[in-house]
Amino acid sequence: APKTVWVHWVVYNMDPHATGIAENGELPSGSVEGINDWNTVGYRGPNPPVGEHHYHFKLYALDAELGDLGHATKATVEAAIEGHVLEQADLIGTYSKA
Repeated sequence: APKTVWVHWVVYNMDPHATGIAENGELPSGSVEGINDWNTVGYRGPNPPVGEHHYHFKLYALDAELGDLGHATKATVEAAIEGHVLEQADLIGTYSKA
């Protein structure tokens, strides 16, 4: 599989008391979606061209709300959280076309 990182979804300012994301993709109140690598806002699911791909779902606990970054990119959010990360988690899933 290619080693390119492709951003499927950017979300920030999720309520720290949220327990999940609805199956239909509805986000907890106050959450803000950013720009993915299709240059659109929202989630775009897996569609690898060939082989098995790894998908990383990263979650960060911060010591502050980020404020309004607008429809930020992954790089913008990563820069904004620098120095504010208390904990982080990385869930890795795999997917391949049948």
